[in-house]
Amino acid sequence: MANLQSATLKISGMSCAACASRVEKGLAALPGVAKAVVNFAAEKATVSYDKDQISLRDMAAKVEELGYQVVKDKAEFKITGMSCAACARRIEKGLAAMPGVYSAVVNLAMEKATVEFNPGELSETEVKALVERLGFGAHSLADTREIDREQAARDSEIRSQRLRLLISAVFSFPLLWAMVLHMLGVGGATAQLLMNPYLQWALATPVQFIAGWQFYRGAYLALRGGGANMDVLVALGTSAAYFYSIANVLRGLPDLYFETSAILITLIILGKLLEARAKGRTSEAIKALMGLQAKTARVVRNGQEVDVPVEGVVPGDIVVVRPGEKIPVDGVIVEGTSTGR
Repeated sequence: MANLQSATLKISGMSCAACASRVEKGLAALPGVAKAVVNFAAEKATVSYDKDQISLRDMAAKVEELGYQVVKDKAEFKITGMSCAACARRIEKGLAAMPGVYSAVVNLAMEKATVEFNPGELSETEVKALVERLGFGAHSLADTREIDREQAARDSEIRSQRLRLLISAVFSFPLLWAMVLHMLGVGGATAQLLMNPYLQWALATPVQFIAGWQFYRGAYLALRGGGANMDVLVALGTSAAYFYSIANVLRGLPDLYFETSAILITLIILGKLLEARAKGRTSEAIKALMGLQAKTARVVRNGQEVDVPVEGVVPGDIVVVRPGEKIPVDGVIVEGTSTGR
């Protein structure tokens, strides 16, 4: 693989280390991939690959096939200077060839370019610079419509888990209460009603197949990929208790374990909700730290000092840091002494 390059993919939907291992093995098995390393805590995959054999789109498709999502950034640019369809095709072809671009669509009539790209490998500044090198003007539309896709995905996950927790808790509580009354030996009409096997069956079913559907889906995707994860264990354990209880109901036997499967699913969903919230707080903390980083760098070019975005600094540039300023990029001191932040 002579044309190796590296890409970092932001992946959402992983719930345990086994998920990260599955994604890592799946990516490493793709033709053209030399190495793949997945960091579960950071929710990132670092892939070394041959761009002539495989594209980012192929890797994203593999991740989605395994049941996870690749977080993509989408930027829209107002393009000026296009006079014909050939101009639009030229820009579109140039953008699509950029490392880190999933897709690029240029609309001549609306003078707009829509680019879907990997935020870990490419920035809007680089996309804009390419369009300008092709001889056209580009102005980001994100200045008036900022979209944080990663935060949106996180909020969506939290809302989904919260709804599942609500469903499972509402139907699980009567089963839990029935178990408590039975253990305390308390009788009465309420206890008799809650101990009715058909009522327990009816209460456990929504928890098993509505709130708990995510575990069945995750288990199917894991097994299809040739591995096993926490979803497989949850689906097997709760299904065993649920279907064993159904068999006993149909045979008129007293040993029922509907509350076991329902409460187990409820507690695991609670854990997933807490995990999603914790990841959100961690992500916000990291973003706050990144916000402290310098946004521009003072670079010496053609004998003059010019301010450029930090993304525009390339190896070999001479960066000037004055006393008290932030150091924008890593580098080696070639001249002088100073203090920085």
